[in-house]
Amino acid sequence: MAAAPVLPASPVPKPEPAPLSQGARIIDTFIAPSKTFTDLRRSAQWWLPFLLITIAGWGLVFVAEQKVGVQKMVENSMQAQPKAEARYEKLTPEQREGQIKVTGVVYYIVIPVFTLILWLVMAGLQFGTLSFVANTDLTFSRTLGVVVYAALPLMLRYLLAIVALLAGVNPDGFTLNNPVATNPGYFMNPADSPFWYFIASQTDIFLLWALALTAIGFAVTGKVKTGTAFAVVIGWWAVITLGFAALLS
Repeated sequence: MAAAPVLPASPVPKPEPAPLSQGARIIDTFIAPSKTFTDLRRSAQWWLPFLLITIAGWGLVFVAEQKVGVQKMVENSMQAQPKAEARYEKLTPEQREGQIKVTGVVYYIVIPVFTLILWLVMAGLQFGTLSFVANTDLTFSRTLGVVVYAALPLMLRYLLAIVALLAGVNPDGFTLNNPVATNPGYFMNPADSPFWYFIASQTDIFLLWALALTAIGFAVTGKVKTGTAFAVVIGWWAVITLGFAALLS
């Protein structure tokens, strides 16, 4: 009797990774970022990291107001903005006092609003660029999710700045834009060269970490070549950094 033909074994389907909660995503962003960015293909929700970064930012503002004072922070920040400093010096004492009071409130508004606007702009620029130069299945919502989760190292920067303030950091030169010694700009006098000070302040350890995570996120979530992802992320960072440096100096 002829032997029955042996049929080829059917390939075993690869099991789908278990879905992650946003809390698990946050932890994995620091210890296993590929897991977070893979899960963004399932769901691009990002409200929890946005909330945590906002709360950490508000905490920094609150502690800085107690330890440094709004007026001192405004005066320190003016050193890196000659145009704004010139306008400030033309104000009467009453106008300056009013501006200080308004600024103290604006700090709390700027952190969530400006941060969200910046993320939306960066996501739009990078989504458009990657869609043009690479074969990717990224969507805008996934791109925004990558940008938000990749920004989580900046939350650690806020927390580190809070610790430095509570430990008694020197208020002279302290600003919310550059609150901790994690970049070359922190050790520079902004008045000497506002342009180079801004560029140096943007080569921050935590910011570079966030940029690297963004590129990794695009490579994983959008299946973009890693080199292409890094080129797009670093390219836009350079363009925006140079633009703001020229605008503020």
